[in-house]
Amino acid sequence: MGSGLELLTVGRVGVDIYPQQEGPLKDVATFAKYLGGTATNVAVGAARLGRRSAVLTKVGPDPFGDFVREALVGFGVDPSYVGTAPGLNTPVVFCELNPAEDPGLYFYRAPIAPDLTLGDDDVPWEQVRDVPVFWVTGTGASVEPSRTTQLAMLKHRGRPDPDSSRHTVLDLDWRPMFWSSVDEARVEYDAMLDHVDVAVGNRAEVEVAVGTSDPHEAARRLLDRGLQLAMVKMGADGVLVATPERTQVVTPHRIKVVCGLGAGDAFGAALVHGLLSGWDAGRTAEYANAAGAIVASQLACADAMPTLDELVELVARQGGPA
Repeated sequence: MGSGLELLTVGRVGVDIYPQQEGPLKDVATFAKYLGGTATNVAVGAARLGRRSAVLTKVGPDPFGDFVREALVGFGVDPSYVGTAPGLNTPVVFCELNPAEDPGLYFYRAPIAPDLTLGDDDVPWEQVRDVPVFWVTGTGASVEPSRTTQLAMLKHRGRPDPDSSRHTVLDLDWRPMFWSSVDEARVEYDAMLDHVDVAVGNRAEVEVAVGTSDPHEAARRLLDRGLQLAMVKMGADGVLVATPERTQVVTPHRIKVVCGLGAGDAFGAALVHGLLSGWDAGRTAEYANAAGAIVASQLACADAMPTLDELVELVARQGGPA
């Protein structure tokens, strides 16, 4: 399936355990399981939009690892680069819909998650170098050996030229529970920013990466590092889209939030589609906002990723670009 690959994401995978009732987790009676993990969800979302995607990650030698592989195939994502980490369990994540707009997450990834044990022997180096869009996350740099392996992949690929159709994306993906300190994270983000041309994150994430939560200043600092596109997600205020030529704010879609999880991953998948389609940054952000809104209005993450027809319909209904 690797032939003709358009997107390779690297990083977190797991099984999301979602309550079927809102409120404190201690009071929940029933749960359902879903495929999850930022890098995995982005690959699934891109596949739902018709893109050939794969995820480089690892699972444990357990039934949940089997579930991950089968779910990826079902979503049309290439499972060829999903390895197995002996002696470790496939991670599970419990979600607490309390409140639904900003759910609590409880990660079971001890002593270390399989996806953070990626080493040189796990990497398809030719695909890393040649794939049109290569996607890494901040979490992937949180511990060794994944930290060194991910940076080695970025160096091997090299930062794409501004006029290239190739892109390397850093999803800032700040998860404080995975790091010893903000200062440690900033050092690792700084190293990765030398090798990417696109960065995406919210206010809290850009503050960790470049030292300010002000969207305009954060975008300026990212562009000053040589990036060609910076997207700062501002929640109800929309998304700030910055390129060397232009900065603009794209307004969000107003929806009733069922679960805030997964919206950012859907945003990322639509961002990938826009990059591969050669769209301008504003149009890409418009569709990314629509993708995030669709997923936020549903309970699941991977299962809720929209099709291109759904995006087109929502954008048209909101009066955006066709």
